[in-house]
Amino acid sequence: MNEGRTGIWFVGARGSVATTATVGLAALAEGLVAPVGLTTAGPEFDGVALPAFADLVVGGHDVDDTPLADRARRLAAGGMLPGRIVEAVAPRLDAVDADIRLVARSPRGTQRDEIALRAADIRDFRERHGLARVVVIDVASTEPLPADRPDFHDRAALESALDDASSEPLPSSTLSAIAAVSGAGAPYACFTPSLSLGIPALRDLAAESGVPVAGQDGKTGETLLRTVLAPMFASRGMRVLSWAGANLLGGGDGATLADPAAVQSKLVSKNRGLHDLLGDDVVTPLHIDNVPDLGDLKTAWDHVHAEGFLDTRITLQTTWSAYDSTLAAPLVIDLARLLSLADGAGVTGPVAELGYFFKDPWGSDEHAFARQADELVSWALRTAVRRSAAQVA
Repeated sequence: MNEGRTGIWFVGARGSVATTATVGLAALAEGLVAPVGLTTAGPEFDGVALPAFADLVVGGHDVDDTPLADRARRLAAGGMLPGRIVEAVAPRLDAVDADIRLVARSPRGTQRDEIALRAADIRDFRERHGLARVVVIDVASTEPLPADRPDFHDRAALESALDDASSEPLPSSTLSAIAAVSGAGAPYACFTPSLSLGIPALRDLAAESGVPVAGQDGKTGETLLRTVLAPMFASRGMRVLSWAGANLLGGGDGATLADPAAVQSKLVSKNRGLHDLLGDDVVTPLHIDNVPDLGDLKTAWDHVHAEGFLDTRITLQTTWSAYDSTLAAPLVIDLARLLSLADGAGVTGPVAELGYFFKDPWGSDEHAFARQADELVSWALRTAVRRSAAQVA
């Protein structure tokens, strides 16, 4: 076993976020780019022992069999990735392709059988590459949230349902989460608003399995800006009356979120932080529109209406435009490095301080970005000390 080598197992390994992250890691390993956009590359983390970029090995699951290099070339053609970088790292992408396993859109047997198959793929990846650990990160397309069921609240009933070939109580995101945490003993992060581990019956699964987990729904652009600006209004005593938003995007995410059922969880998570920071009486209309010709370039508009001194009106308008996958990719690399640190230090269950990366953080009610940033650095330094002590012991 090589303690320096850590696996990243992407759920949705050929999607835009995972492809961008994989291209980025390959380019970092080759010395072709600087680690711009990576929180863990900042000077605050100089004293924290994290896996080197060259020591991160990528594999994953996907329902699509498009070669990874072809997927990266499509993103380059759309303007997201530099074509010269994609071609320079194409051999590395081909090597990653050998570690991507196809999953069926329907369970292979019972849902318990499907969980076992997915867990076996992760364990096999770890063993073949002699990895110290594998961090599983879900970056697959957003799923519609399933209707609540009695067995979501009863562990024994849920276990029974998993063995029933005629029953499919859990969505694919939850099957992958269970496979990672319980089946493979792997640290896990949910970067999407899909259900994942978000049912009461699985609340304690990560702690029981002895692994750290983090989630949920990556905070990349518009929501990031909101969690920076909202505390400013509150701190200055300006009462926000409404905060309206509109998102325009195309590509795979735009098509997925055009489904009213799939978009609902995204809308909820994007607004939750605002209400926690400013109060439930703030009016927060928000809509997401699929504009196919925009491709993967996302534009978000916000209009803030606040009340100032002597009943005066304050208006703030913002425009954020970026390729969402190039915002998300460095964050999932950061998460892999930090969850590796947490696992090595014996941390188990939801890591509240990793809420810095999420719209709807597990284990934390903190949404103010500046406080989250301070808590993350402090946690990383403490955990590095804890890990060193564990290694000595």
